[in-house]
Amino acid sequence: MQKKYFLLNPGPVTLTERVRNSLLQPDMCHREDEFAEMQKRIIDKLKHVYPSASKTYTPVLLTGSGTAAVEAMLQTFAKHDEKTLVVANGVYGERIANILKKQNKPYTMIQSEWQHDIDLSRVEDALKSEKYGYVASVHHETTTGRLNSIPALGKLCQKYKVPMLLDGVSSFGGEKINHDEWNITAVAATANKCLHSVPGISFVQVRNELLENGVSYSTSVYLDLISYYTNQKSGFSPFTQSVHVLYALEEALNELKDQGGFEARHKFYLEKSSYIISTLTNAGFELFLDSKDDYSHILISFKIPAQFTYELLHETLKEEGFIIYAGQGNFSGKIFRISIMGEVQISDLDRLCKNIIKLAGK
Repeated sequence: MQKKYFLLNPGPVTLTERVRNSLLQPDMCHREDEFAEMQKRIIDKLKHVYPSASKTYTPVLLTGSGTAAVEAMLQTFAKHDEKTLVVANGVYGERIANILKKQNKPYTMIQSEWQHDIDLSRVEDALKSEKYGYVASVHHETTTGRLNSIPALGKLCQKYKVPMLLDGVSSFGGEKINHDEWNITAVAATANKCLHSVPGISFVQVRNELLENGVSYSTSVYLDLISYYTNQKSGFSPFTQSVHVLYALEEALNELKDQGGFEARHKFYLEKSSYIISTLTNAGFELFLDSKDDYSHILISFKIPAQFTYELLHETLKEEGFIIYAGQGNFSGKIFRISIMGEVQISDLDRLCKNIIKLAGK
């Protein structure tokens, strides 16, 4: 039997036994009424993760990773005759631009260094000088763990009357999202991060009027959200959904509600991330970003001290049952990342930190 690990990477997450056992339910055909009823229930539960958005936004489900949701969102709504303004400061913001490039849709990218916040002054200059169909950005940039200044970006979207397409893949269910205040048209998200389910189902939460007007700019058959929404009204899908993953997602959403909903999860994330930051910084470890206030409640990045390499840290912690995450791009070998999503308790993180401190000889 494979050894059990605590997954401290930014998805997939360590599951509760409750969610894991939900995968053992009977096989189901995705063209039967039982499936339609299950999918309708899940859609309703997703609507209420953020109660303030429950009446004005509808999640559209598809089988695929979080990137599939982002790509479907851009396929369906980004236009061929109007530029999208991409605001990026990491791998996933730059991926938005790359997706638009592959789709042959025009865009301008305002790119910041990965260790810095998004550049709001350049965004405002761009919005003043040119017409854009959408602004697109990442809420939680897991390249570094930064929670981007999306509230301030949303104010600019309101000021210049440009709607936002938001990559909320690593924040949905774990961080606050103010849909109307930020002028959001759609948020891409996934089951296997802050919702604590398994990989395989993603979704895009979309303003109802865009779904109802039925206009799609997609050149993809599989990633056209309007097609999904049309079928979804009756509980079905134009393509085969990952049935057992939907079992798990429904149970994860039930568990979220039982635990007190989004607000309670958000609070527990803060407790866990604060514990890691205080314990390791007090032991002499240095945050990668300038301040603890730059981080989400979900993921923290630290500089790798001279005493060891990332490879040694990773393998030592893996022996102890923990999986951490490496830096990406130019940060490879320079930082390590710890995510606290999933079934991970403070006691588990205490043991993690003790092992890291021991390895550093601090």
